[in-house]
Amino acid sequence: MTKALVFNCSPKMEKSNTALILDPFLEGMRNAGAEIELFYTRRLRINACTGEFHCWLKHPGKCYQDDDMQMLYPKIQEADILVFATPVYADGISGPMKTLLDRTIPLNEPVFELRAGHCRHPPRKGTMRGKLVLVSNCGFWELDNFDPLVVHMKAVCKNMDREFAGALLRPHGPALKPMKEMGHPVEDVQKAAKDAGAQLIQEGKISSETLKIVSRELLPLETYITEINKSFKQVLASLHGSVTNENRRIRKRIE
Repeated sequence: MTKALVFNCSPKMEKSNTALILDPFLEGMRNAGAEIELFYTRRLRINACTGEFHCWLKHPGKCYQDDDMQMLYPKIQEADILVFATPVYADGISGPMKTLLDRTIPLNEPVFELRAGHCRHPPRKGTMRGKLVLVSNCGFWELDNFDPLVVHMKAVCKNMDREFAGALLRPHGPALKPMKEMGHPVEDVQKAAKDAGAQLIQEGKISSETLKIVSRELLPLETYITEINKSFKQVLASLHGSVTNENRRIRKRIE
């Protein structure tokens, strides 16, 4: 049975816009027979890498820090498929996901090898050379906002000696849930995410057509900007009104 280790790296976890794409993707994988283990980085205790190289020089393959990475190391080594889900933060991955990736250094040997004419660290014995999938959500409208993130994750795959098996990317992601609730025809997006999961397990790859549906335009750029700005202004006005009313109540008590 195919083993998939999944990390939802959004601070909003199961309530995130990222989860709106990740969850049906995992459903498709399960239905196709994969064994899924899902972790939320917000619920994990993972310290930052301190760059001591203890895991390379003093006790090879073992990090000195006693946190949840000790539990995750064997799971990462044994996973046929790694799935990383993250919102786009400052043109890249979320902080907890970066910390997690930094801490995978013990799974590599300190020596260099040439792979495809490029310096790499070979994975330690017993570490799977399987696939890796990226799932990501972005608040900006344009698809190219994912470009730096995708480049980063492809580089991670090369260093891990894993195959980059595709990216499920959802631009203007905050529009998906409200449009669905208002009855707009967006069910095809989540269905495509589910289909992508099944394709990965059954065929070993995700079709480009399926990924295009996951990323398809939901509404025109100008409309999205207008609606997002309107929403922010309403929230700010509501918060300002609440603060003003509370200040009035405080003044009355003082007087």
